Amino acid sequence: MVVGCQWGDEGKGKIVDVLAADAQIVARYQGGANAGHTVHVGDDEFILHQIPSGVLHDGKRCLLGNGVVLDVRQFFDEYDALAARGIRLDGRVGVSGRAHVLLPFHRALDKAREAAAAEKIGTTGRGIGPAYEDKVGRRGLRVGDLADAAGVERWLDGALTRAEAQLRELGEDVDTVAAETRDALGLAARLHALSTEVGVEILEGLRAGRDVLLEGAQGALLDLDQGTYPFVTSSNTTAAGAPVGVGIGPTAVDDVLGVLKAYTTRVGEGPLPTAMTPELDEQVRQWGGEFGATTGRPRRCGWFDAVVARHAARVNGLTGLAITKLDVLDQLPEIQIAVGYRVDGEETSHFPDAGCGYDAIEPVYETVPGWKASTADARKLEDLPRAARAYLSRLQELVGVPIWMVSVGTRRSDIIRV
Repeated sequence: MVVGCQWGDEGKGKIVDVLAADAQIVARYQGGANAGHTVHVGDDEFILHQIPSGVLHDGKRCLLGNGVVLDVRQFFDEYDALAARGIRLDGRVGVSGRAHVLLPFHRALDKAREAAAAEKIGTTGRGIGPAYEDKVGRRGLRVGDLADAAGVERWLDGALTRAEAQLRELGEDVDTVAAETRDALGLAARLHALSTEVGVEILEGLRAGRDVLLEGAQGALLDLDQGTYPFVTSSNTTAAGAPVGVGIGPTAVDDVLGVLKAYTTRVGEGPLPTAMTPELDEQVRQWGGEFGATTGRPRRCGWFDAVVARHAARVNGLTGLAITKLDVLDQLPEIQIAVGYRVDGEETSHFPDAGCGYDAIEPVYETVPGWKASTADARKLEDLPRAARAYLSRLQELVGVPIWMVSVGTRRSDIIRV
């Protein structure tokens, strides 16, 4: 499985795309349309929000597991846009009948709550939190339920009554909510036709000797339990959530590949202990194109945080690392690495919970030389400048997990396999 090991946006989409060439099944296990995986194929750019990145390889079976909250309208917008660009999809995309459906009233609630909140979480406004609330509250609608039109209508009456009451309380106009929701549910038959037993497909694939790739969204520090709560998403983004999210047991998993940028970024609200100075932040943002694939919001940039990386390695049980965007650092004369934290005068190598107050974190930095040379054409480690190789070795040492892949550009070919 492939997991993000910072605050999302690590470049998982590209890594999944590269690995999907050798897999027969690619399955998404959590999140929803709040994700944005950007993949470059030649001169073409694809931004995928819900459909697994493996869809860009012919013949791969692409599945959305029960852990996903599926925005039905956005899903088919994405599906049809891919088809219009010549991607063959018939028989290749399946959706778990246990996956919960996300509808326009969920998005309206998400936006209204964030607007009214005194302390912003930085939500994407895509309805993810309210949809997971309905799931956990046992009042959600699942893909498998869509076959029962009368049952859906009964569910909808109650769901709209609750949602409209909450929206009115927040001072929002509800005139169009019901119509937009019913319009989205007009796609119910089309969605139900894609319904499948994702866990059964995966297990049968494994027994037949097929390679299966599990992909998640967001990153470890956005995990509902292990992240920087409350500035997190509403699902388990870490490796433990993957088997649950596709319907298999944890012993079926062979390897967990963690994706880390060669620096750190974060979009939305919440702590970023290794934040760069405003001037360098803007510079790195431009060099790295650090703008959210889903919202377009600028990402905050920081130095590589080994404390975060070690935390991610522990909670995910990582067996390998993929380091992305090494090329973004090519122009820097020196680079800082946060090797530890100082909290209330005490040094620690572990990521603290919120009890310390995130604002109390002071990074302990180590400065290493930059390489001031392009890494873009490197295709093996020996092609990299000596200082770049030393930097990677230091990251590997600090995290305690071997590096398997290094990305030095946006294209599929811009990859080093170690």
